[in-house]
Amino acid sequence: MPSWSAVAYADAPAAAPRRRVRPVASRRVDPLRNGVLWIVVVGTLLAGLVALNVAVLQLNVRLDQLGRDRATLRDQNAALASQFSSAKASLQARASTRLGLVPASDVTYVELGGR
Repeated sequence: MPSWSAVAYADAPAAAPRRRVRPVASRRVDPLRNGVLWIVVVGTLLAGLVALNVAVLQLNVRLDQLGRDRATLRDQNAALASQFSSAKASLQARASTRLGLVPASDVTYVELGGR
């Protein structure tokens, strides 16, 4: 007598032959190319960062030079102002002696009637 499993399989309809599915050819990523790409990207970013730092350094050097120039010009301006006030004072003293002007001893105010 046939076994139970043999009877079950004998009554089953014949299965259609299975088609073998081929794997889809995937695009293979070249690890060398991918690594080189990242190296180029990181290198470019680093070069940009270095260029930015050089530009900032140049601006700081220029700013320092302008600050020194400004201090020099302030010193020259103070020296010229001192020379001017000395020349003005001596000119006023010579003019007052030539005209016979003397300093006032006391000050008197004149009131105009009105208010």
